[in-house]
Amino acid sequence: MTTTAQAGASAPAAGRSRKAKAPAPTGADRIPQPSQGWYRDKVTGDKLRRVTTILEKGCSKGDALTFWAGNITADTAMDHLPYLVSSSLQPAERTEARNWLARAHVRKKDERKDVGSAVHKLIEAHVLGTPMPAELLGDPNLTPFLDHFLTFVEDWQVTFEASEMVVGNREQGYAGTLDYLLRSPLVAAALAAYFNTDVPADSVFCGDTKTGGELDVKGVYPEASLQMAAYRKAKVAWLRDGSTVPMPDTFWSGVVLHLRPEGYRLIPAVADDDVFQAFLTVKANSEWTSGLSKTVIRPALTLPTITEERAA
Repeated sequence: MTTTAQAGASAPAAGRSRKAKAPAPTGADRIPQPSQGWYRDKVTGDKLRRVTTILEKGCSKGDALTFWAGNITADTAMDHLPYLVSSSLQPAERTEARNWLARAHVRKKDERKDVGSAVHKLIEAHVLGTPMPAELLGDPNLTPFLDHFLTFVEDWQVTFEASEMVVGNREQGYAGTLDYLLRSPLVAAALAAYFNTDVPADSVFCGDTKTGGELDVKGVYPEASLQMAAYRKAKVAWLRDGSTVPMPDTFWSGVVLHLRPEGYRLIPAVADDDVFQAFLTVKANSEWTSGLSKTVIRPALTLPTITEERAA
C-alpha cells in the first residue's frame, strides 16, 4: 500500500540512491538486546553498558581466579598423566599436549557457562509457563538442576513477578537482564529473622540463579550483590510486549539460588544503597580499564638529535 508521505515524495536524482530510513521498532523489537558489552535502546538511541561487562572489567578477581585456574590445570594433568607422559616424548605432540593443558580452565569455564545458560532457559520457560526446550528437557545432565529448582519453588512457596527482564538506568548509563522478581512469605519471614528487621510478607525480591562451584563450598561471590544492586536501582523495565514501566520497588536484600546437581541453597544478597554506590565505583573502574588506561602509557621517548644550530 502506498502511503500519503510516499506518494508526495519526489524521486531521487538520477545516479543517486536514497537510503531508506529504518522503520521504528514495534512490539518486542523495542526491547534492547546485548551486543559486545552494550545494550542499545532502538527507540531512544541510548547506549547502555552491560552490567555483567562492568563487573568483568571493573572487579579485581584477586588471587581467587588464579588459584581456581591452577587447581583445574593440576586436576586435569593428574587425570591424564599417561597421555601427557607419552606426548612429552614427541616434540609435535608435546606442544599440542601443552597447549591443551594450558586451556583446561577455559574449557571448564565454557562448560559451566553452557550449563548455566541451559538452566536459565529451563527456569525461564517454567516461570513463563511456556514449553520447555525439548533438547534441554531430555538432557540427563540438566534434569537434577530442574528438579531442585522445582523443589525450591515448592519449599519456599514462590510466585514470580518477572523473568529474564531487561532493566536499565539511563542516568547512570547501564542496563542488564535480571533473572527474576519473586514473592515468597517464607523468604520474607526468613530474611526478617536473619536481619532482625521488618519484611512485609508481600515484598518483592530480586532473585538470581548461580550454578557454579560446589554446594558445600563457595559458588556465590560478592559480585552477585553488586549485580543485584544495579538491577534494583534501575529506573526502567521493558515488558515482553516492548513497552516500558518503572522498575518495581524491591526489598534491599535479594536472594541467590545456588543450584547444583546435588541440591540447592538460598543465600541472602544485600543490595542496598551502600552496595549500589560500590557498583558505581566498580563502573568507574571498568571505564578506566577499558578506556583511559589504554592511552596513558605511551611509547618510549627517543633521544632528540642536538644540532649545532640548536645548541647555539
